[in-house]
Amino acid sequence: MPVNCSSCETQRAVLRRPKTGHSVCKECFFHAFEEEVHHTIVSAKLFQPGEKVGIGASGGKDSTVLAHVLKVLNERYNYGLELILISVDEGISGYRDDSLETVKRNQQQYELPLKIVSYQDLYGWTMDQIVKQVGLKNNCTFCGVFRRQALDRGAMMLGVNKICTGHNADDIAETVLMNFLRGDIARLRRCTAITTGSEGAIPRCKPLKYAYEKEIVLYAYFKKLDYFSTECIYSPNAYRGYARAFLKDLEALRPSAIIDIIHSGENLSVKEDVRMPVQGTCTRCGYISSQGLCKACVLLEGLNRGLPKLGIGKHHKLHHKLLVQEPLSDAETRKLKGVDF
Repeated sequence: MPVNCSSCETQRAVLRRPKTGHSVCKECFFHAFEEEVHHTIVSAKLFQPGEKVGIGASGGKDSTVLAHVLKVLNERYNYGLELILISVDEGISGYRDDSLETVKRNQQQYELPLKIVSYQDLYGWTMDQIVKQVGLKNNCTFCGVFRRQALDRGAMMLGVNKICTGHNADDIAETVLMNFLRGDIARLRRCTAITTGSEGAIPRCKPLKYAYEKEIVLYAYFKKLDYFSTECIYSPNAYRGYARAFLKDLEALRPSAIIDIIHSGENLSVKEDVRMPVQGTCTRCGYISSQGLCKACVLLEGLNRGLPKLGIGKHHKLHHKLLVQEPLSDAETRKLKGVDF
């Protein structure tokens, strides 16, 4: 039996919101979704009028919906923002080259400037080349570290004030679970923050922090947005995938589990006597780091030396040798050379 929209009570409902359980029509869903993002932006004071804001654009559903909604809200509520799309080309044949075509179409559709930065130009390596060196076990570590820094470098080239990423509620809840299982107190403490990097790097914010992934998909589907939906060919064994599967099981039993996990992370308190990493800068590239060398420089050094395991695991004792360009011993070289495919 057809059900009327629980919001306007006149139109026929076409979907049931995964987040609230309400049956709504398309227009009421669009309005509710956009107003919730607006509330997140306003309540967290994410932007100031006149700011230049870079939107991390991958061509996927999250960044496409983010770009669309930010453009709509910027015009509707006169945020006074200058929006720019920033994309990172990791050099993954058959995946990133196709998704970048989607980003280029988005640029035309939303009439926003676009800047593309590549691993090849920044690091001298593509992900295809890196995977040949490190295998499929730890490749996501390389990609995540390099992509984060590449996005910052692209933003610096453009002189933006803030970077917006498409991280949604599911992503943040997964990160809370992953950091909890790793026992990573430092990351667990800051992973739920809606704005990060204000202590030195270009601030990053997450306007979709409280938006469920299922609702982002529904918004993109009913709005007929142009996005790329293929999964990265190198990510099937990523640790995050296991956290995601666990979270989906929890959501099926209790839809509020996603928000509940985020709130748990937000309310986390750490004992005063727990030692936390001290933020500094990399002595080689100047990027933010809690060590003498940032993770990107260590990973890159390992690749260039033919020692792919150098940046994987805990090899902080070797950082001093890298800083003073002291050669590694034969035993250290053998330990770091092997690759588990």
